[in-house]
Parts: sequence; C-alpha cells; structure tokens
Amino acid sequence: MYEQGDLQAVRDCLEGDVDAFESIIIRYQKQVMSLAYRIVRNAEDARDVAQGVFIKAFSRLSSYDPGHKFFSWLYRIAVNESLNFVEKRNRRSVPPPVLESAVLDPEDLCEIGELNARINRAMESLHPRRRALLALSIDGLSYKEIGELLGMPEHKVKSRLFEARHRLREILVRDGGLRHA
Repeated sequence: MYEQGDLQAVRDCLEGDVDAFESIIIRYQKQVMSLAYRIVRNAEDARDVAQGVFIKAFSRLSSYDPGHKFFSWLYRIAVNESLNFVEKRNRRSVPPPVLESAVLDPEDLCEIGELNARINRAMESLHPRRRALLALSIDGLSYKEIGELLGMPEHKVKSRLFEARHRLREILVRDGGLRHA
C-alpha cells in the first residue's frame, strides 16, 4: 500500500529531514485516531493518545526495522499507548466517559442507530485488551498481524478474539441488544 513511501519517509527523517514525517502523519492519522477511540472510548482522549503515538513513533524511528511493515510497527505503538492510557485512567478511578449515543432519546434513533448504541455500551464494558483485539480485527488485520502487534502467537490471538466476541455477544444478549441465537 504505502510501504515504499513509508520507508522513504523514515529514511529521510533519519537523514535529518524531519518534515518527511508529516506524510506519515497524514497517511495514518485517521486510522490511529479510530483505533485509539475504540480502545479509550472518548474522542478527546483519543486525540491525545494519537498525538502521543506520533511523537513516540518519531522519537523511536531509529528502532524501526525496515524488514517489517511500518504500518504494523506504528499500530503496535498505537495499541500500547491506548492500553497504557486506559490503565492510567482506571488507576485514577475516573469513571469511563458516557457515550453520546447512550443519552439520545431511543425513539429518535433508527434501528441501526439503536444497535450501534448498544454495541458501543457493550464495548465499553469489555476489558481494554479485548476492545483492542476487536478493534484490530474490525480494521481487517489478520490473526498473524494482530499477533505481531500484540506480541502473541497466532493461535492465542484466535482464542482470545473468540473469547472477546463471545463476551461481547453475551453482553448484547443480556442487555437486549441481540436476540439469542
């Protein structure tokens, strides 16, 4: 996809052209923000996390191994930063943010909107690591890629992703978001 452009931007940055990193930010900012949001569950916090991801990536460019996909390396940073943020927030005992869709009048939501609100509430109750697994899967990453990002074998990714999906389904069925099938 962007691999050659990424490698060139990394080389240029390492040779002193710090402006070359802007192309990486532009290329991946939406994906990093989306992933961060699905894990931290708050738009402002996701923006802060995403900014931290790019700062950390820039400062650690010299540790990037060009034998691997740059996108995977960046995504691993994003997952770790998002999970670290959630863990710190939980230690401070700040309650998780209320999703805007949860306070809308259900009569005003169409069926799809209602289901999305239920899914968002169910995701909120999952452990952040399960949310991360689901988010990476939703992004279309393979088990192998997810394993590389999270540092676990492919078979463990499969089983943990199965558990995360099963737990999400249980929550949705329990809360009336899905009919039991």
